[in-house]
Amino acid sequence: MVNSVTNLGRSGVYDWVIQRLTAVILALYTLFLLGYVLATPDLTYDVWKDLFSCTAMKIFTFAALLSMCAHAWVGLWTISTDYLTSSAVVRFIFQLVCAGFLFTYLVWGFDILWGV
Repeated sequence: MVNSVTNLGRSGVYDWVIQRLTAVILALYTLFLLGYVLATPDLTYDVWKDLFSCTAMKIFTFAALLSMCAHAWVGLWTISTDYLTSSAVVRFIFQLVCAGFLFTYLVWGFDILWGV
C-alpha cells in the first residue's frame, strides 16, 4: 500500500467516503437553492441578501464551500496520481497549483460570507 502525504484520506476507502459525503452536502445545498429560487416568486436583491445574512445559511454555504474544495481535491489528486505518472515533479507541481487555487477559493469564500 502506498502512503502519500498529499491525499486527503488515509486510503482510497477514506477518499471515496469523503467524496461521497461532500457530494451529498453539495446536492443538498443545490436542491435547497433551487427550491428557494422556485418558491420565491419575487426574488430581489434584498430577499437574496436577507437569505445569506442568516447565520444558518452562512454555515450551510461554508459547509458547501468546504465540501466543494474537499471534493475537488480528492478528484484532482486521483487524476494526478493516475495520469501524471511519468514525473513526480510534474505531479507535485500540479497538486501544488490545485491546492493553491482551492485554498484561494476557500479563503475568498470565507471572506465573502463572513466579511472578515
